[in-house]
Amino acid sequence: MVIEMRRAEVGFDEANDLLNQAGLPNLNSMEILQGGWDNTNILLTLSDASKVVLKVWNANTVEEVQRVVARHCHLDENGIPTAVPIQLANGNLITEKGGMSWTLLPFIEGGMLDTDENSLKSLGENLARLHQIPAADCFPDDYRMGWSLFEEMYVIADEANTWSDFLITLKKESESLQNQIPESLPQGILHGDVFPDNIIGDGAVAAILDLEEAFIGPCAFDLMMAFVGFGWNEDEPLIDRWNALLEGYESIRPLTQDEKLALPALHRYATLSIAAWRYWKHVMTQPDEALKMRYLEMTGRLEIGFDF
Repeated sequence: MVIEMRRAEVGFDEANDLLNQAGLPNLNSMEILQGGWDNTNILLTLSDASKVVLKVWNANTVEEVQRVVARHCHLDENGIPTAVPIQLANGNLITEKGGMSWTLLPFIEGGMLDTDENSLKSLGENLARLHQIPAADCFPDDYRMGWSLFEEMYVIADEANTWSDFLITLKKESESLQNQIPESLPQGILHGDVFPDNIIGDGAVAAILDLEEAFIGPCAFDLMMAFVGFGWNEDEPLIDRWNALLEGYESIRPLTQDEKLALPALHRYATLSIAAWRYWKHVMTQPDEALKMRYLEMTGRLEIGFDF
């Protein structure tokens, strides 16, 4: 099954029209921002030298975008640093053009969060705070890159009669992991994809972005996903990064004994989820010759032990 991606072309006049709807100065220049795999992010520099980001959600339905924006609003209302769309003259945060959602977002200074001690402590602290805010209906119980995605991949493999070695391993590993992760672990709102391109900051977290994968799940899973995203240097897990991340997290929310015991299985599940998503996207549904081997970075980590 191959999915065709919609592409977004944004003209100067279209961007200017949206700026006018938001009561902002006219456009001076546009620059495509790197990062992200699906949606289009454009840095708009305005006539007064201020900056905002135009996001065209070409990979999400209008309904999906409404839910994601609601998640950002919920985080913001509960004191979690994030980016909420700028309100337009009609009171909406989203406008629709050509069947796609467009939003204007504040430009947040600072690049992707680094892996130094202070940055990782700050990341741990902010994740712990996120995990303790009230739940909301805009967050599903299902993790889009987890068990349900695995099942979807098995169906695709059955229909195409193409069970690769990776898919066989995925099925075996996931069946084992489901028996190792207790359902009774403390639950909260999770980001689900805690990688540097989703966290902005310079020495501390300035904003948590891209909540498409956010869900209600076991809090310690997000901590493990953060270690998958920030704690490795190529094929080596680094103890100092883990210690900084954990110290920051537990300064706000100490882990329970059950969570500590489940960390190895949760780390394996997080690693497997990223491998599966990359395989699903770059091999199964949107084949990409340049990216089709990216999943191997994660499968290689499954062979490397770490003492949590």
